[in-house]
Amino acid sequence: MKIIKNTVLLLMLVLPVTISAETDTTETAESTPPPPATVEEIAAGVCAGCHNADGNSVIPMNPILAGQHAEYITKQLMDFKASDSNPPMRNSPVMSSMVAALSAEDMEKLGEYYAKQKTNPSSIPADEKIVDTGKILYHGGNIGNGVPACASCHGPNGSGIPPRYPALAGQHAEYTITQLNLFNTGDRANDNDVMHKVITRMSGQEKRAVAAYISTMR
Repeated sequence: MKIIKNTVLLLMLVLPVTISAETDTTETAESTPPPPATVEEIAAGVCAGCHNADGNSVIPMNPILAGQHAEYITKQLMDFKASDSNPPMRNSPVMSSMVAALSAEDMEKLGEYYAKQKTNPSSIPADEKIVDTGKILYHGGNIGNGVPACASCHGPNGSGIPPRYPALAGQHAEYTITQLNLFNTGDRANDNDVMHKVITRMSGQEKRAVAAYISTMR
């Protein structure tokens, strides 16, 4: 009887300690924050719906990011993000919501990630006559109305000049023409108005022609 009594007493002393240890372990596990998402996870999660995980968007209205200059991508992501006291420098409600939770380091890593991806240029057919007109404008500009050659800033092969001037070769024509129109109206002005001064001199047909030619550049 004494042995049983001592055994029960021992169990009563041990069990609370065991339960307490399990509770402490559970609380520690629950309070430990998850590790930060890798750049691959961000690209596959936040960005893939519009741009594909590797940055090769197949949606004409969304840009191809693969192969773009890292510094340029990072700047655009930062421009989409609003600060506590200032609105975003580049207006896009969709992109502003996408970058809201990204840190500056996340944006920098995304720029580096997409810059390393192989570009799959736009494969959407373009009218040859329009492309020929766009080729002349891209490389030679239009002296008559003071439009400079696109090649002077974006390079003869469309490779761009980092960090300020993006690579254009193979970009979707629909995306390019949309951005040209936004520069024209002033709804996009995060480049110190450089493009606005150029685009306001171009006709709608010229913008469409340049966008079509850019999509065929390789």
